Amino acid sequence: MDLNLKHRTAIVTGGATGLGREFVLSLAKEGVNICFTYLRDEECPELLIEQVKSTTDVKIIAVKTDLADEKSREHLFAACIEQMGKADILVNNAGIWLSGYVTEITPQDWDLVMNVNLKAVFHLSQLFVNHCLQQDQAGSILNITSQAAFHGSTTGHAHYAASKAGLVAFSISLAREVAKQNINVNNIAVGIMDTAMIRKNIEQDPAYYVSRIPVGRVAQPNEIADIGVFMVSPKTSYMTGATVDVTGGMLMR
Repeated sequence: MDLNLKHRTAIVTGGATGLGREFVLSLAKEGVNICFTYLRDEECPELLIEQVKSTTDVKIIAVKTDLADEKSREHLFAACIEQMGKADILVNNAGIWLSGYVTEITPQDWDLVMNVNLKAVFHLSQLFVNHCLQQDQAGSILNITSQAAFHGSTTGHAHYAASKAGLVAFSISLAREVAKQNINVNNIAVGIMDTAMIRKNIEQDPAYYVSRIPVGRVAQPNEIADIGVFMVSPKTSYMTGATVDVTGGMLMR
């Protein structure tokens, strides 16, 4: 199916690894030009750029970005517009998953989780929406939330769960504000996925994690990304303010 995404430009946060990397690869296959972020040099963003360029003719750049920092976020958006000319799609994928029960969480850790998982999404969405309005163009925002936004944390991640719950409320609120300007805002709720962020925990007690998933297996990032790419395409122009459950059934009621 042709998703009619060719020649559009997407910003993907946390695009060098995990789910973000799969978003980059899936978008590139659809002909989307991509600006993605990375935080550490050991994420080797140049390898992903080489892979994309070897199989597609899209334009792709990587911008080193500390999403907890306001100036760094502003630099990211400015670099995208300067080098790519525009932004049509924003995928707020990056997130952090710090551990700690409420009795142990430091104010610094709480603030860091909120800054990366929620404040950065607000700020980048604000920059993106203002760009779309200035250019009088449509746009699509996809935010990555979690089943923890609805069920809370069960293993000592209350700050993560709170940030993702806030993200859902923010997305719905923003979707209402910009719907008439042809800017769509939607969420994907993920469950337990095979990425570096959670892999060590899964390996320590795989039976516990798998037992929580009705379909009986951990998700692979590429199958989540494929759904997300469809959600930012013109095929879903009538959908906004929605959260799509791709948790393997963890959110079934």
